[in-house]
Amino acid sequence: MNKTVLIEDLGLKDYKESWDYQELLFGQIIDIKSKNRNALIPQPTPNYFLFVEHPHVYTLGKSGHIENLLISEEKLNEIGAMFYKINRGGDITYHGPGQIVGYPILDLENFFTDVHKYLRLLEEIVILTLAEYGVKSERSKGETGVWLDVGTPFARKICAMGVRASRWVTMHGFALNVNSDLGYFDNMIPCGIKGKAVTSLNVELGVPSIPQDEVKEKLLSHFLVLFDAAIMKKTEVAASV
Repeated sequence: MNKTVLIEDLGLKDYKESWDYQELLFGQIIDIKSKNRNALIPQPTPNYFLFVEHPHVYTLGKSGHIENLLISEEKLNEIGAMFYKINRGGDITYHGPGQIVGYPILDLENFFTDVHKYLRLLEEIVILTLAEYGVKSERSKGETGVWLDVGTPFARKICAMGVRASRWVTMHGFALNVNSDLGYFDNMIPCGIKGKAVTSLNVELGVPSIPQDEVKEKLLSHFLVLFDAAIMKKTEVAASV
């Protein structure tokens, strides 16, 4: 079991380029696992955690409904946003500047083989991080992600989640609104759930912006504890190749 995780911050990166990179890493792990079936000495599978921020983009999961995107292709062009149908679970989601996106590409056989537990731990990472800012968040039954004021007329979502898993290897992940322009959410029915609002951490705290690197550090800290994982630096990866 390899519990070391390579952490990469991709900065502001096009969604399709990031998706292709995820697929590359995902495929490499799957290939290693396939070869390990007949290997006398199995090769450890690597794990990755990517942080990224995307230019404006709407993505629709494989179980999603296109009618939850409320604007035309012409309007997408007007507001400078892209649209992709992708291979994660869930419905429609928006990504854009001011949002922290986390893509854990893990071989869960290095940690535990339970996708339900995996999703709940991703939610817990965000819940614990928000608590450090004095924001109480929670889960909403039957609605993956992280919410505020669940069960009230003021329920609002602050973090969306959608993953893909095959042979216990994960990709895609979570999108936490930190300094997001919430106006872009008006162009869709978030996650296909009608009548629920969306919020951002800076809005909840009543401040213009929050240092995103600071939030990433907190997310990563909770990830390492909850997954009992250790960071592998790029120099260590190069030395092991």
